Amino acid sequence: MLEQARKRTRIFQERLKEAGIDTAVITDESSIAYLAGFWGYLSVEFGRPTFLIVRPDEEPKIITPAMESEMVSAMTWVEDVLTWEDTGADRWENVLGRAMGAKSGRIGVEAGVLPAIVRNWFDDRLAGVKLHDISSVLGGMRMIKSPEEIVVMRQAGEIAGAMMQAAGDSLAEGAPEYESALAVINAGTRKAAGFLTAKGWDAFISPMIHNLQVMQSGRDTSMVHRRASVKTLEKGDPVYFCFCNMAEFKQYKLGFDRMFFIKEASDAAIRVQQAAIDAQQAAIAAVRPGVTAQSIAEVANEVYRQRGYETGYRTGRSIGMSYLETPELKAGDETILQAGMTFAVDGGITVDGALGGRIGDSIVVTETGCEYLTNYDRNILIADR
Repeated sequence: MLEQARKRTRIFQERLKEAGIDTAVITDESSIAYLAGFWGYLSVEFGRPTFLIVRPDEEPKIITPAMESEMVSAMTWVEDVLTWEDTGADRWENVLGRAMGAKSGRIGVEAGVLPAIVRNWFDDRLAGVKLHDISSVLGGMRMIKSPEEIVVMRQAGEIAGAMMQAAGDSLAEGAPEYESALAVINAGTRKAAGFLTAKGWDAFISPMIHNLQVMQSGRDTSMVHRRASVKTLEKGDPVYFCFCNMAEFKQYKLGFDRMFFIKEASDAAIRVQQAAIDAQQAAIAAVRPGVTAQSIAEVANEVYRQRGYETGYRTGRSIGMSYLETPELKAGDETILQAGMTFAVDGGITVDGALGGRIGDSIVVTETGCEYLTNYDRNILIADR
């Protein structure tokens, strides 16, 4: 993984030169992981930013909190690791200033994900200096996944499959939602641990499945991103599991969703869920190199229209080290699909604010079509316990 990150950085440096960028200041965690091979656990939410400084003709520099520097140095291939402290002369603002130097030239940043505290630093220290958005430079690189990346994403898919199996097995009339969430976390963690060793770079990868489980049941299934609660499951309840912020391995993030029903399902609920399944399957069947992203969305939307439904949801999104990359499978996105692109492809509708149909899988575009990264039954799912 580290050698892959090094190669990506060399390509990035070439593209910076082509774009006329003298200094790139990378602050997004996923972009830093993509290029430098490491990620921290403090994050900017704690007021502690991490930076990767990349110039076309120099070795890159990392700027990280001193308390994280030992771990960072062990995880990254970048040799120049600068540290900063919370107080005194070596606050991050000063260390960044010294690293930038007096002749930074044309400065590139990922404008859409630049933290406010860093944006304020630029406004204060380099007032009047234009920041150039290089999001498309990195975004273009990240759009096509390497064979090595696909291997990791397939492992993430196996982990997600174990999580969904545990979710389905946990469902029972009278059981509380949070018990299913615990089953998902345990199953995913154990599956992820099986892909890891305690040696080298692997030793820094936690198998722990984290983040709050997106789960709803009963009438709450139309709320889409509600979290698991103490609510108990009732006969006939639809139960929706979304792993989009949990199905993750070595920073690669998948989309994966399923809807279950407790013992039975109403005719109305089955019609809505079947429409979502059929729309998703039609969209996946249409995926292949050479077609546009928006054409895939149109295939799904036509299924909804034929069933008498409308949806405001996109059909899919590109996935990788971020939850959302480019392109998106929605109207207006004319990106041409290429082999190596990876997507979360969803079926999703809400009817009258009460009924919801949901299904989601992750795929990789191949030379002839696509292949699943996630696998679980794609029919109407009845939990009969």
